[in-house]
Amino acid sequence: MPENQQKSISILHTNDMHGTYMPFMTTRDNATAQTGDAGRDTLITFDKAAKIGGFAYLASAVKKVRKEKGAENVLLVDGGDTFSDDQLGNLTKGEAMIRFMNAVNYDLMALGNHDFDYGLPRTLELEQMAVFPMRAANIMDENTQQPIFGDPYIITEKNGVKVAILALGYRNTPKTGNPDIVKGLSFKVGQEVAKIYVPELRKKADIVVVLSHEGAAVDYKMAREVEGIDLIIGAHSHDILEPRKKIGQTFVVQAMSDGAVLGETELIIRDQKLVDVKTHHHWLWNNQLQPDAEIQALIDQQRTPHLQKLQELVVESKAIIGRQYKSESPFDKLVGNLLLKEFKGDVAIMPGVGYGISFKPGPVTSEEVYKLLPHPSKIVTLTMTGKQLKSTLEQAAKNLKPENKLEAVGGLIQTAGIRYQIDLTKPIGERVSNVQIKSQPVKDAQNYKVVTHNGLLTGLHNFNEIGKGQNIIKTGKPLTDFIIQKLKEMKTVAMPDNMGEVAIKR
Repeated sequence: MPENQQKSISILHTNDMHGTYMPFMTTRDNATAQTGDAGRDTLITFDKAAKIGGFAYLASAVKKVRKEKGAENVLLVDGGDTFSDDQLGNLTKGEAMIRFMNAVNYDLMALGNHDFDYGLPRTLELEQMAVFPMRAANIMDENTQQPIFGDPYIITEKNGVKVAILALGYRNTPKTGNPDIVKGLSFKVGQEVAKIYVPELRKKADIVVVLSHEGAAVDYKMAREVEGIDLIIGAHSHDILEPRKKIGQTFVVQAMSDGAVLGETELIIRDQKLVDVKTHHHWLWNNQLQPDAEIQALIDQQRTPHLQKLQELVVESKAIIGRQYKSESPFDKLVGNLLLKEFKGDVAIMPGVGYGISFKPGPVTSEEVYKLLPHPSKIVTLTMTGKQLKSTLEQAAKNLKPENKLEAVGGLIQTAGIRYQIDLTKPIGERVSNVQIKSQPVKDAQNYKVVTHNGLLTGLHNFNEIGKGQNIIKTGKPLTDFIIQKLKEMKTVAMPDNMGEVAIKR
């Protein structure tokens, strides 16, 4: 084929699977942590209630594109936050998802912040287990001062065109989990590292792609400020970019989360240069696809030794009880209420996290609870002054709307037992008002009993005041075990009746 003829290459992409390898039921509202959330910059919803996703269905969609476009013209990549945040993920320490990804032949994965949840040594073991590289140019080994695990990019030739894909991790990873699990690593802003690599890759390849776990807002900034990037395939913010964005000469795409969508970004190339991209989002509705038999057999094989634990009935849900990220979260309110009652606290505090799949009306199993509470956090009680509580709420408001997008980390802090208002139109530090506990104004000098978990003692999401509290009692009780036991005792669960404790003006 002459070089001046038009060519195309398809890059298939997933992101933020958070260990979700089984189909799940959607709702038209709060189906996952990032859907139906009015606090997001872009409201995302599913257009129907039906079964979607699952790795066997993903595999079928991948095979279909490879057959239609020619496998030699197709790449498959993942944007990270991939193999944890799930009960089978915990039981196999990430191995199950790596086996599924190996079976469908991924080409590259960027390391997300949750890809270190089982500790750095385990991430290395999983990378060696994978038949594809897991990389990040901005995550550095402090001993070697080199990017983690080796070259942070791949260069491959497809349809006579050389394509370079540079992987970037999440700059604030130590603030999204236990910082001890990433000891020995340093995290840089992806954009600054891209400025170093992109000119080098432009000399080596015709097309330069960045596979980024920095979030859409930061990807847009990178597109504006770093010359020479043809395409950014995003992750972390769980966005579905329909149609694709174009900023300057750079296209930006992303494919939602939880394995619900297979993104397909078709590169249109003329004279060895990118002239356009076409995006095709393959929504993995189960009634429109046949599951891949080989992958389904592999899933069954991985599940069989653990079926009794995974399928244990915990509670009957009377409502859709999900997680919200930028708004008050029903599931986290439920958890907070159970903690307050058991430990006789004034306030319960949970971090604002952006993953999870909602309880649906009907039976709820152990693995469904683990989709929302996957980490081995332990319950902690302590006392904080009113001043410290107000400072914590101000930090939450800053996280929601920082001056610098690069400082954004975490969602709205989730609370029970405390009422307050946030006005995001006001200056940082002056956004929180009308803070009340038990219908009484919170007094700066008064001590209040707080129930939380040990993760929030480490400065998670920049909440530094919690770890400075007094009378800290580490109960040693695993939060997930406690919640499962309480839900079993309740037998049925409904939407918490104290939703609306937080009012936000945006």
